Parts: sequence; C-alpha cells; structure tokens
Amino acid sequence: MKLLARAGFGLLAGAIVLFALLPFAYAIVTSLRPASELFEPAWLPASLTLANYAAVFSEQPFGRNVLNSILVSGTVVAFAMLAGTTAAYALARIRFRGRGILLAAILGASMFPQVAILSGMFELIRALGLYNHPAGLALSYVVFTLPFTVWMLVAYLRELPKELEESALIDGLSAWQTLTRIFLPLMGPAVAATALLAFIAAWNEFLFALTFTLTHEQRTVPVAIALMTGASQHELPWANIMAASVIVTLPLIALVLVLQRRIVSGVTAGAVKG
Repeated sequence: MKLLARAGFGLLAGAIVLFALLPFAYAIVTSLRPASELFEPAWLPASLTLANYAAVFSEQPFGRNVLNSILVSGTVVAFAMLAGTTAAYALARIRFRGRGILLAAILGASMFPQVAILSGMFELIRALGLYNHPAGLALSYVVFTLPFTVWMLVAYLRELPKELEESALIDGLSAWQTLTRIFLPLMGPAVAATALLAFIAAWNEFLFALTFTLTHEQRTVPVAIALMTGASQHELPWANIMAASVIVTLPLIALVLVLQRRIVSGVTAGAVKG
C-alpha cells in the first residue's frame, strides 16, 4: 500500500513538473528552429540555429530594454526593502496609536488592481516630468510592491522573540540599532525571499510599463517582447519572441534556483505559530 501511494505521488509530481516545464521547453525548441521549420509538426528541429537570438538584438534595442528592466527592478527592490524593512519593524514591534488602521490601509492598498489607479498614476508621473523615463516606472512599481513587502516582513518580525528587544534595550541600543544589529541578521531568509519576489513582480510588470513609456529605447522587456513585429506591421516573428522570452526568463530561473531554500523558509515564516 505504501509503495502504491509513493508511486502515485511520484506520478502526480512528475505530471505537475511536466505541465510546468513544457511551455518553457517549447519556447527553447522554437527559439532554435530556423524560420523555414517553424511550423513543421516535429518535436525537435531538424537543425539548430542561433539566428533568432541574434535577430532579437539586431532588429530592436533589446539590450537597452534588458538594461532598463534591470535598473528599474533593482531600484524598486532597493527602495522597497529599505522602506519596507523599517516600516515592518515599526508595525510589528512598536506599539503606537493607529497601528491597526495603518496595517488595514496597507492591506487595502495591496488589494486594488493596477488598472484602478492607472489614470491617477499617469497624471502624477506626467506632473513630475517622469513620463517615458525609467524613474517613472520605478515610482509606479513601488505602489504595488511596497505593501506586499511590508506584509511579508511584518509576518516574519512578529514571530521573533520579544526577549531580543529587551536585551537590546538593556544594552542601550536605539530602535534603529536594534533593527540593524539584532533583527536584520535574523531576517535573512525573509529579506531574500521578499526581495526576489519583488524583483520578479517588477521584472514582469506590463501594464504600467506599456502606459508610461513611449519610445522603444525606454521600454522594459515585457513591453518590448509584446510589441515585436516582423517584416510587415501585422506579422509576428514567433521564433524571435520565443528567443527573447528565453533570454529574459533564464536569469529569473537562476535566481530562484540559487535562493530556493531562502524563498521557502522566508515565504512560510509567520505562517505557523509555535
């Protein structure tokens, strides 16, 4: 009976992995196909070519788009982690009037869909002179990244022993010193997981990036891929799109594989009270 249960679990796990990896495997195979073999009914291409990858960078400023995504996502993560860590410490460890209302407001802000605040964000970014500039994207991304960051870190900080603060208070440490010297070293898993998830959210964001940019040179990779065209305006170069998708997905996969243990421990932190 146990052997049958293990076999069933193995088959189920294999089916889930296959279902998750099949689209990415199809993208890799398609990106290596010559244009003449693109729509042939074959699992593997008869010949392999890197021409599609070269075309991605030669036919549009895709390198600049990748750099824009890196700069915007990195800026968002840096600001979200700095502001989110300090805000989470105050909300989780310091008692003050209105803390519950502030937490509810942060939760409420995270529930709003992006399209609900799109027009307001557009007016704000245009008034600040940041339209068609990566700084405008970074500012808009913080709106939906910061509430998520705060909630993740608040859940983790609430589970740390109160005796840590009492010991720090006895030693004469201020609130900032307690956060930086005592709590931050213990928050490694939560900080790593939250930073990575915030980076992925900013890296994959499409709606704001499409609305707040105008020229090809200022766009990020999701918009650049969506707006790729072939020889005619209405022709879609599927092989180039697949090659670009593989290029922008591989760094995320590498980061997740490197930090997978911290992601699991950070995401599940605060889920169970001992």
